[in-house]
Amino acid sequence: MQKITIAIDGYSSCGKSTLAKALAQRLNYSYIDTGAMYRAVTLYAIQHQLIEPKTHEINLSGLLEALVNIEVSFQFNTHSRSSETYLNGVNVEREIRTMQVSENVSKISSIKEVREKMVALQRKMGRSKGVVMDGRDIGTHVFPNAELKLFMTADTTVRAQRRLDELSSKGQYYTLEEVKQNLLSRDYEDSHRKENPLIQAKDAIVLDNTDISREEQLEFVLKLITDLQLTKDRNASMASK
Repeated sequence: MQKITIAIDGYSSCGKSTLAKALAQRLNYSYIDTGAMYRAVTLYAIQHQLIEPKTHEINLSGLLEALVNIEVSFQFNTHSRSSETYLNGVNVEREIRTMQVSENVSKISSIKEVREKMVALQRKMGRSKGVVMDGRDIGTHVFPNAELKLFMTADTTVRAQRRLDELSSKGQYYTLEEVKQNLLSRDYEDSHRKENPLIQAKDAIVLDNTDISREEQLEFVLKLITDLQLTKDRNASMASK
């Protein structure tokens, strides 16, 4: 089968990365977590005191000057069988998942110059197709011609509980309300930023996973891909006659 580009957009903690990873493994595609890329830039800003801890104010001039020194890449971990994020050659997969990074990543990702650099990297990574990419603007901006676009959503409380469970498993403890407010804040910032806001692409298929399992989501999308491939093959056959 001819390889395609799969773009998955949606809100925080909707399971975009979980689904994208599962699809990539099943299809033998590359997986690119664009959210992790913006988290890596945010981590760099935190590490280099470019974000004021209490007010979350960003030293914009300092960050823009530092952009040339920020390199984000992915490496496949053969033990965990997953792609992990590297910042300037250092594995930061655990560090970028902290609440401190979550509290600042939406502001960092709204900066035009940051987005331009990350989008250029994303397009380069996905140039050869056979890629599953998840984020906020994949189907609308990064790959507007992707053959399959999904827009994921879920009930806010369900999303907050999932995120709380993830944080707790890593030894980071917060209340459900704290996590919920963080998600709502990120939703607002992602949806209202000037540069490529989070919106549903007109041709995206909505996947609300509030009440369905990971396995059900995977099978649903795999069927979409099969149907898409069959349609493409049928159209190609008709065109050749």
